[in-house]
Amino acid sequence: MEYWKRLVAHLGWADAKVQAAMESATATEPRTLELWGHILGSEHLWLARLEQRPAQVPVWPQLSLEEYGELARENQKALTEYVGRLNAADLARDVTYRNTAGLEFTSTVEDILLHLCLHGHYHRGQIALALRAAGDVPNPTDYIAFTRGAPAATRESRR
Repeated sequence: MEYWKRLVAHLGWADAKVQAAMESATATEPRTLELWGHILGSEHLWLARLEQRPAQVPVWPQLSLEEYGELARENQKALTEYVGRLNAADLARDVTYRNTAGLEFTSTVEDILLHLCLHGHYHRGQIALALRAAGDVPNPTDYIAFTRGAPAATRESRR
């Protein structure tokens, strides 16, 4: 279970890094905020599915940056608690849910957790690209940066 605790810890760390970069950005485009909200709304939704309860936040919420920060902290706390309650047998348990289009699917807890942990990476990359294009500096969110406590090398650091 330590593997899952570590992945969830990375997710929370990466979310905090994005929130900090968004807060220090000189100008945040609406699409960037929309993507940030989608990451957090999706985390909330997948956890609700795992716990088989209704989601309280839409998959594309429209909140303020401050509210996104609060949602990120709430997601991290709830995900950490959820993973802390799991045992190895729980990972193979099937969860049946409806997607946002109303279609029913069944996935294992393990597959949902892995998706939940990986989904935001793609969108965090989009946010980093948008921040950089606007002249801001995104925070590194790579897993290796999390594990070693130092960001990966950049083009600038190789010169």
